[in-house]
This record gives sequence, C-alpha cells and structure tokens, in this order.
Amino acid sequence: MTTAPDTAAPPLLDGLQKALGAELAADLVLSGPDVAPYCRDWHGDVQSDALAVLRPRDTAQVSACLRAAAAMGLGVVPQGGRTGLVLGAVPDTPARQVVLSLERMNRIRRIEADDFTAEVEAGVVLQTLKDRLADAALFFPLALGAQGSCQIGGNLSTNAGGLNVLRYGMTRDLVLGLEVVLPDGRVLDLRSRLRKDNRGIDLKQVFIGAEGTLGVITAATLKLGPLPEQTATALLALDRLEDAMSLFRLARRQCCDLMSAFEFMPPLAFTLAREAMPDLSIPMATDAPAYVLMELSGSGLVDVANLMERFLELAFSDGLVRDGVIAQSQTQAQGLWLIREGMNEGQARRGRHLRTDVSVPLSRLPEFVATAEAAVTAALPGAVCVSYGHVGDGNVHLNVLPAPEGDADHQIEAAKKLIYQVLERFDGSISAEHGIGRLKRADFQDALPDTQRDLLGAIKRAIDPAQMMNPNCQLVLVRGAGG
Repeated sequence: MTTAPDTAAPPLLDGLQKALGAELAADLVLSGPDVAPYCRDWHGDVQSDALAVLRPRDTAQVSACLRAAAAMGLGVVPQGGRTGLVLGAVPDTPARQVVLSLERMNRIRRIEADDFTAEVEAGVVLQTLKDRLADAALFFPLALGAQGSCQIGGNLSTNAGGLNVLRYGMTRDLVLGLEVVLPDGRVLDLRSRLRKDNRGIDLKQVFIGAEGTLGVITAATLKLGPLPEQTATALLALDRLEDAMSLFRLARRQCCDLMSAFEFMPPLAFTLAREAMPDLSIPMATDAPAYVLMELSGSGLVDVANLMERFLELAFSDGLVRDGVIAQSQTQAQGLWLIREGMNEGQARRGRHLRTDVSVPLSRLPEFVATAEAAVTAALPGAVCVSYGHVGDGNVHLNVLPAPEGDADHQIEAAKKLIYQVLERFDGSISAEHGIGRLKRADFQDALPDTQRDLLGAIKRAIDPAQMMNPNCQLVLVRGAGG
C-alpha cells in the first residue's frame, strides 16, 4: 500500500519556519527531500510526505514546536525510531501535518542504582539503554526484535510488549514516572521515582499506549532490576501445539518467576529463518509439529542451569517434549534466538503478507490457532499460515503469506477478515502489543462499545480539543460532538 504524497504549501512552510525561527535553530526544521525517510513505515509498504520534520533537542523546544503548530492549525505526528507496525507514526495528510521526531532527545539523564531507576529521554535507543545499564549491573527487561533501533518514547507510546512480558509485564508496568508536553505546550511533570504513590488517578497511564494522540512523551523514569547473571535457553520439539500449553503450565509451577520467555514456533520457522540467514545453524531436526523456545534467567544464589535441566527431565518424563537442546554458551543462546528473528525476516523476503498481532485467553490459544488457520486455508487455497508468538501472554502473530498466483491485496484483506471473525468468538483482541495506529483504526472503531467510545472521546477533547495530536490515529472523533 502506498500513499501518494500531496504537495506541501510553501507559504505554510515559510510561516512555520518563521514561527519557530526565534526559538529553534534552522537545522531543526527539515523539509523537501529530507522529509522522506521520516514518512516511511518500517516494512517500506507505505511512503507518505509531511509539511516538515521538526527535530527538537530538549523539552522546551518540544513545547515551542507544539505551540507553533497549534497556532497554525497543523497536525503533529510524534515519532520515535520508526519501528512501529501499525502506521502510528506515518503522516497521512502531508500538507497539514508535521512530524515531530524525538531522535535528538537521546540523553540518559541519570541512573539511580540504589533506587533501581533510570531517567531517560524519549529518543534513547532501547539497546543503548540496556548496554549502559549492564555496565552498572542493572537491567531494563523490555526485549524486542527492533531494540537496536526503537526508542524509549515509542515503546511508551505504544505500550510495547516483547519477549519478557510473562515475567515483567508490558511497558506500562516498567514505568514509574513521565514527562509529557501537552498540545498547548504546557509541560506535565510526573517524573516520580516512587514505587508506591497512591495519590489519586495515575495520570501517566493515560499517555502510555496513547500513540501520541494526547501529547508528546519527552522523558520517563523507568523501573530497573539487577542484571541477570545466569541464563538458560532451550529449544524444544513437541508433538502438538496443545503440548506447549501443558509445558507452559508445568514451567510456571516448577520454574516460577525465573522463566523470562516462552515462545512457540511452527516448523516453517526454520525454513524462513534459513531463507533470511543461509548460514544459520539449526541444532536439531525440524520435522516436529511445534517448537518452543524458552528461557530462564536469574542472579545471585540460584542455579539456573540446574533448574532448566531438572525441569526438562520432568517434561520428558511426562511425554511433553520429543526432542530438545540447551544452549551451552551465550553464543549458542543467541543462535537459537536468531531462528526466531530470522523467521520474521524470511517472511518479509517473500513479499507482501498479512501481519497480525492478536491475543486470546491462554487456555484457548491452541484452539484459536487451529480454527483460524483452518478458516484461512479453506477460503484461500495456496495461502500459507505462519503462527508464532508468546505462549505466556496469549499473544499470537498469525501471519499469512498469499498464494503466489492470486491477488496479494485481496488475499491479505480476506485473511484478516476471517481471522478477526474467529478472534471475536474467542473473546480476543486485534492488538496485543503493536497498538492501533492508522492501520487498525477502522477495525478498532467498528468494534468499540459506545460507553468506551464516549470515555475515550471525552479524554481526547479534554486534553487535545483541537485534535491536533497524531490526527487519524487510533480514534477519529466527530468535531463539535459532545463526549
């Protein structure tokens, strides 16, 4: 899908540059061809345009940007590392919208080891933060495939999930405080380091997951833990996906909170990973119906390696695992995780395809996968389903590779409709961790109960009455309507 760029109005751009000229250096306003990289989605499916890209260096400059945009009636699309998958940071009305990139706000303001907290700006790259914390024997548990590019502000705005949710929770569970610039330029300072603070409604949670529709997150105080000194990673072959659920229940009982990841993959994962990484080492046979990649981690007096070995003895004795391998080094563990990452790259190499991010109750995950895959393959002969995800939190990425002889766009839309119809019967969600953005907006709005719509609309109008923040993202309101 490609959005044809409009032609930006030069007088409007001139007015914006003049309005910001007194407060922002000239290099902070990009226009013309320099805008293009900021108006493309992660997969390259969509290329749009914008009036300009604003790149502030501090909170005061963000405030100036929003005041200028408000005065000129411009929409503002906040942007982090451009790794989102639902078009939440891609402008869609080029002549009337500006991109606000937080990439230059990339300072780690302070690390408080005794408090197990860090205050960071929105443009800090997740991997950069994790590396810096590791030097201090500290750990921020958010783990994503895009962590070498994604930024903390984007993680917060989308309430990112990732691999470690079953142990540490979503991003909102890792945040103690926020700094937010409101649409009128005021700064809301909620940068608390307190782990217990029960003074009324927790306002920071309003902005986490809002995808920049209520304001711009400029900094956050994050909750840290001790750096895990020991990690045990295993790749396991199973006879069926239902056994993955039984294995997970056993792991929850026997490994408790030391289990940090529990992923399931189909056998096709190895083929796709090899297509992306031909030299990738595959340490076991790839003909089992289902695979699990699990990880235990800890520090201090626990023996994580021994725990993994004793757990797998139980799993084999119970008949839940047919084959398995335990990584004997960090390098081998990274190789096992490369299979998971390579699978995604392999799908991308096969061309346009449906990418879903749904969630269902844990107990119903295998039934949902079987039902949804059957519906897709029956209606779309030749299409290939690739289902994988996070067993521990019910998050399934049921992707569909269109049949090569058919119309890809038609197959993608038809497969999505079928999957969502099944999802509704399973009381699931169309967005487990990626957000709504612009890509899922119509589906989100169509299924939104009236009471929820009224409350969301009331919040939006109270904080952003001009509806300038990330227009057309998440929920589109009727201007002038009550709520």
